[in-house]
Amino acid sequence: MSIMRVLRLTLKDFAVGPRKPFFIWALLMPFALTLLFQFAFGSLFEPRPRLALVDEGNSAITAAAKDLEGFEVTLLESIGELTEGVEKHDYDAGLVLSPGFDEAVKAGEKPHFEFYLSGESLAANRIIIAITTLEMVRAVEGKDPPVKVKTIYLGEPGLPLNIRLVPVIVFYALAMSGIWVPSSSLVEEKEKGTLTALVVTTVRIREILAAKWLLGFLFSIVLAALTLLLNQAFGPRPLEVLLVITVASALTAMIGLLIGVYSKTATMLFTLVKSLGIFLFVPVVFYLFPEWPQWIAKFFPLYWIIEPIWKVSVLGEPLGGVWFELFVALLITLALVPLLLLLQKRVLV
Repeated sequence: MSIMRVLRLTLKDFAVGPRKPFFIWALLMPFALTLLFQFAFGSLFEPRPRLALVDEGNSAITAAAKDLEGFEVTLLESIGELTEGVEKHDYDAGLVLSPGFDEAVKAGEKPHFEFYLSGESLAANRIIIAITTLEMVRAVEGKDPPVKVKTIYLGEPGLPLNIRLVPVIVFYALAMSGIWVPSSSLVEEKEKGTLTALVVTTVRIREILAAKWLLGFLFSIVLAALTLLLNQAFGPRPLEVLLVITVASALTAMIGLLIGVYSKTATMLFTLVKSLGIFLFVPVVFYLFPEWPQWIAKFFPLYWIIEPIWKVSVLGEPLGGVWFELFVALLITLALVPLLLLLQKRVLV
């Protein structure tokens, strides 16, 4: 096998790739899913408390409210504008601070302030806004709170849904680039007869297969890395994430190559991709529903690459914690090589 011929064939595929519909589709799909999941679902499932303020006396509470993290604070000019906004659920709550409020609090008086709540606001947001408001009033009074609250989390901390969707997006990046691109490229050349013309020359079948695998391998690494960057999920260990992506790309490119070798026509390719796609996608579902028995996902091959990506990139765990999963993924990749060599004659059929 000539390494130079393999590299030339791979460069040729990259050169003509941008003119191929399957290449463009594979490139755009992860970006489209990122826009959909992160901007639509991310904002939908993570609503922040929205507080409206009307300050009639230049209160210190207003300045403190502006510095609140995780809040959407809006300053309004009139009480009518505030009540209308709360009624329409533009805000979860509204607070009106009367003139001299701070001075009355410091003097030990108990001034009234108007506090409005939207009937459609989440109960959690109501509680958060109410407690935060009382803490800001206590700060104006200049006294420490009568109690200190210590929060103890029991069980595994939950993750936002848009973060749990990262494995879905990465899966599609790997599937489209590692599985779809090399298999589609191989089947297209089968149908056009260009593979037969290549074999007539000094190029061997194994060199063609190696070039197609390298095409999917390199494309997967780049696209998976870009997908993680777009979703801000590259984690604190970028080099270790790249190593995990490299192993994942090797496996997905091998699966794609096998599908391309076995498929005689584009119709057969579509059928195989649809059938196997459901099987390959199954382990990703378990990240959306963590209460499901996680051991079931281990029966599916792509679990052994999605799990390391999840742990190292999203959860920030060290590479040493996923060595077994990576080892299994490499074993699966190597185990598919004899099957590929057994089916290589189908390339010219």
